Order: sequence, then C-alpha cells, then structure tokens
Amino acid sequence: MMNIEHTEQHQSKWQIPFFTVWTGQAFSLFGSNLVQFALVWWLTKTTGSATVLAPATLAGILPGIFVGPFAGALVDRWSRRMVMIVADGIIALVTVGLAYLFAASAVRIWHVYVIMFIRAAAGGFHWPAMQASTSLMVPEKHLSRVAGLNQTLNGAMNIMSPPLGALLLGLLPLQGVLAIDVGTAALAIAALSLVHIPQPQRRPTPAMPAGSRPSLWEDVREGLRYVWCWPGLFAILVMATVLNFLVNPGFSLMPLLVTKHFGGGAMHLAWLESGWGIGVVLGGLILSVWGGFRRRVLTSLTALVAMGTGILAVGLAPSSALWLALGALFFAGLMNPIVNGPLLATVQAAVAPEMQGRVLTVMQSAAMAMSPLGMAIAGPVADLLGVRVWFVIGGAACMLMGIGAFFVPAIVYLEDNHAEPAVSTSTPMGT
Repeated sequence: MMNIEHTEQHQSKWQIPFFTVWTGQAFSLFGSNLVQFALVWWLTKTTGSATVLAPATLAGILPGIFVGPFAGALVDRWSRRMVMIVADGIIALVTVGLAYLFAASAVRIWHVYVIMFIRAAAGGFHWPAMQASTSLMVPEKHLSRVAGLNQTLNGAMNIMSPPLGALLLGLLPLQGVLAIDVGTAALAIAALSLVHIPQPQRRPTPAMPAGSRPSLWEDVREGLRYVWCWPGLFAILVMATVLNFLVNPGFSLMPLLVTKHFGGGAMHLAWLESGWGIGVVLGGLILSVWGGFRRRVLTSLTALVAMGTGILAVGLAPSSALWLALGALFFAGLMNPIVNGPLLATVQAAVAPEMQGRVLTVMQSAAMAMSPLGMAIAGPVADLLGVRVWFVIGGAACMLMGIGAFFVPAIVYLEDNHAEPAVSTSTPMGT
C-alpha cells in the first residue's frame, strides 16, 4: 500500500504520466472516429439504405448497454492498465482483419456489423478503465479541469473527424484509412506501456476473508446496490436517463428540422451542427481553465438549466430565424461539457476507487439504454406533432429538472453523502 510520502510524491508529479496516457488515447480516439465515419460512409454509399444503417448504429450502442455492467465489474477486478492495452489491441486486430477484407474485395455488410460490434464491446471495457484510472492519477482538485479537457477533446474530434475522414477517403482506399486507426492504437498501447497506473485493492472483511473473491455476478450486484444506496447519485442517474430519452431524438432529427421547418439545405445543417460542436469545444476549455464552483454539482445544475434554455429556444425559433437556432445551439453546446464534466469528476472523487468501474458502467448503461427507445419513437411522434416538439419538451425538461434539483438535498449535497461498498471499503492505492 502507498504510504503518505509516496502519495504526496504521486500527487505532485501527476502531469507527466497522466498526459502521456491521455495523449496516446487522444490519438486512438482520432483514429476510431475516422474509422466510424469511413464505415458509415461506406455503408451509405454502397447501399443507400436506412435499413442497413440502423443495425450499424445499434452495433455501436448495444454492447455498452448489455456488456457495460459486467465490463465494469471486470475492470474493478483486473489491472486497469492491462484492460486498456488489451482493448486497444483487440480493436487494432479486428481493424487489421477488416482492412484485409477490403483490400481483397471480400468484405460483406455483415463483416462491418461484426467489426463495429467488437470495437464497441472493447470500448465498453476501455472507457471505464480509463475513467477509473483518472481518479487514481489526477489530484482531486484537478478532476473537473481534466473532465473539461476530455469534453474539449471529444468536441474537437466530432468537428474534425468528418471533414478529415472525407478528405482521406478521397486520397486513400478505405483500407488505408483503417490502417491509420491501427497506427493510432499502437501509439496508445506504447504510451500505456511506459506508465504505471495505480491499482486499488480490496480490504478483506469478515464476510470476505483474505484470498477469497465474490463471483462476477455478485460484483455486478454490488455495483447496482452501491448506486441504489446513494440517493443523490441514483436521482442523478434517473435524471440522465429521462433526459437522454427526451433530448437525443431531437438531435437525431436535426436534418428534418432544417428542411421542413427552416426550409434550408445541407449547408444550413452543417452550420447548426458546427454551432453545437464549437460550443462544446469552448465549453470544455472554459471548464478546464475555471474548474467550476467548489461544490461541483451546483456547476452541473446551473449549466443544465442554461442548456435547457438553449434547446428550448431551438424548438421555439420561428421558421425565418435560423440564426436564432444557430445561436441557441451554440449556447447549449457551450453548457453541455459544464453539465457533464463536474458530474463525472464528482463520481471519480467520491466513489471508492475499487468500485468505480462498476458504478461508471451502471450509469452509462442505464443512460444509453434510453437512446434506442427514444430514436424508435422519434419518427412517428415527429410525423404527428412536428420535429420542434422534441426540442421544446427536451429543453423544458432540462430546465425543470435542473431547477427542481436545487431543492433536493440528496442531489445538492451529493458529494457529502455517498454510499459505502457492501463487500469492500475504500482503501489506499496499491503500489
């Protein structure tokens, strides 16, 4: 176990090891985004069928929903550094296989589905391992800033990857684009190989003597119980699940909003999507510099109300005021990282280190589960009531939930009153 002197030394020299890993992961994320764009474009160009694209979307979502809780339990059991190395390695290997199929002109649509599913499943292990490792590598006072930096990175990738992907597809065969992802995964693995990531240890209890270990299913249940027994976190999880269901459909129907309501074309759609993306990048930068209020949850709730205002304004914008929708989306995008970053930092700071893989994946799986359901009913509801209704309802829900949460002590004092693991307790980090 780490002694006090070792812990202080780790806290004072955290930047080099953490940003070594972070930089490698940034390159890997860039490669993954390029591959995602390239494969979706190939499916679109080859088939032109929404029926073909829908399973591709599900292949990227379903592993996170169904594999997530078990992945989190395994992340808490295994070396998180090795989990990330293996996940990056699997992604690279299956991408090499797909590149070979493209080079041999032997690829089939189902091959793409399988590869996308495997990549998403590996990502379902990688994400909780990285987030749970962050709290062990970064001092608590900097967690919100790092979360803001991650939000900035994701926003920048969403802006840069489509045009760069399109450019590369014009210069290289598709297998060449896939090779770039293999190279970036290798960089991520090399960075992880150079850095030590502390691993939390379980403290033996009377119910679990030294040397014994609960079953995987018991670990999963412990993660669910941990969230259930923390009223503030459970309330936040319910809010996130409901908001994903109400807000995401509007954004998936953005092309129809542009064509049917504003009477615009592809360029107008690009403006709106860029407005949101630029807002996300700037919001992440603001959070990375500012860090938010001392009580992180107040930062998130304030930003949630503001983000809801922006989304609501999009739904209420008249057909002649595309500029209003553009400004509102920029503002909502600006608030998005300031909503999500501090909440993630709160979980990283307050949850026992050996529980973080499970808690993070339970939250992610529950929130993601609403997206397919929301998208399934989005079309019929939009046909009946119009696309704008999703923005009005989603924006109003953000505002009302954000305001209401200020009057719920379990949420406001989320960081002060949290659950304790049923089987194990928070322990110092192992060397």
